[in-house]
Amino acid sequence: MSSRFLRTSGVHATVEPDPWHTNAFVLSIDGAEQSHVNVAQPREVFYEYLRRIANAIDLLKPAGEPITALHLGAGALTLARYIQATRPGSVQHAVELERELLDFVLDQLPMPAGTLLTSHVGDAREALTELPEGIHFDVIILDIFSGPEAPAHLACSDFYQEAAALLAPYGILAINVGDEPGFTLVTSQCKALQEAMGHVAAYGTSMLFSRRYPGNIILLGKNSPWPEGWAKQLVAAGPHPATVLTGVELDDLTG
Repeated sequence: MSSRFLRTSGVHATVEPDPWHTNAFVLSIDGAEQSHVNVAQPREVFYEYLRRIANAIDLLKPAGEPITALHLGAGALTLARYIQATRPGSVQHAVELERELLDFVLDQLPMPAGTLLTSHVGDAREALTELPEGIHFDVIILDIFSGPEAPAHLACSDFYQEAAALLAPYGILAINVGDEPGFTLVTSQCKALQEAMGHVAAYGTSMLFSRRYPGNIILLGKNSPWPEGWAKQLVAAGPHPATVLTGVELDDLTG
């Protein structure tokens, strides 16, 4: 196991082998698992919520075609590795608040050869103004929220509007929202995303939509309509059982 003390947040980050999967590693922060990486098979995405985001990425363009991606909250760069493996030549940017965490991850789990990844250190919202001029992204992934409390300057429609302005015409804003039973954060963020973008979907394990269990819901926003059959493809891609809510179906989620 390798570890590093992160001075900015005052926590310890560790990277240790997954005892159940060969060539896989787990990034933990103060003992809480944050990311899972299979360095030999980056197409394998172990965490359920990241697999669902990967499913949405798969539908952006024909298989193998490069995309542009922005990762807000880098973690162990699991999805950046997935995009490189499935869409070689993709141009990617990753933003992480703590330089020490990003350096630690890249030192312990280097990116595959040929990856076109530019890393940025700083606040996710501020970083939007520091990206290359004129760049637009096929997907922007926000993976920062981890419970009922969320940074107010990120958990709001203004931020989502700023992010949406950086999307390509058919691009997707994907937001991972981890929440407790009752789903107050999921509800508030779904409303905020609806205020910012014209087309919103919620994607997750079917039982979570009862609001009785903790878990992760993926909120997806687009400036343009969903392609025909898109929701059915996401449900079919799993993990199962899965549910995708769009349009008026979201009324039950937003109250």
